[in-house]
Amino acid sequence: MKVLFILIAVLLTSCTGIPEGITAVEGFEINRYLGTWYEVARLDHRFERGLENISATYTLREDGGVDVLNKGWDIKAGEWREAEGKAYFVEQVDKGRLKVSFFGPFYGAYNIIELDKKDYAYSMVAGPDRSYLWILSRTQQLPEATLKALTERAKTLGFATDQLIFTKPN
Repeated sequence: MKVLFILIAVLLTSCTGIPEGITAVEGFEINRYLGTWYEVARLDHRFERGLENISATYTLREDGGVDVLNKGWDIKAGEWREAEGKAYFVEQVDKGRLKVSFFGPFYGAYNIIELDKKDYAYSMVAGPDRSYLWILSRTQQLPEATLKALTERAKTLGFATDQLIFTKPN
């Protein structure tokens, strides 16, 4: 039984980790991050497959965490899909490392690895490993130079940028 608990703890912790050699942004301010972010690019995953116009809206929870509302247009069904979750800081509150859950006690990593600290206009988020990557913006499109710079940064960090899916704006 003790081995089972250790195994579960290791599995749950690995889901909230950060890719080796990558660090989350420091000087993070959650109140400036709240609001709606639009997905500009992502690596493919089954939970977003077939969706367009994806956004995430973050609001502060009374317990200090963050409520998460992900929304995307299901092309085949012709309707909006939503997923509600919650997020909490993994480390200190001024570091862009959170754990997010959409399924009860199971959490996944939300590591903010690039951020426009001046205006909070764009961010780049990684999961626990290099198979998860999102480029987010406060608007549905980023200036071409900004998107290129973020894509190049992701490539230097070891992400498969040749496999990025660039979302189509409304």
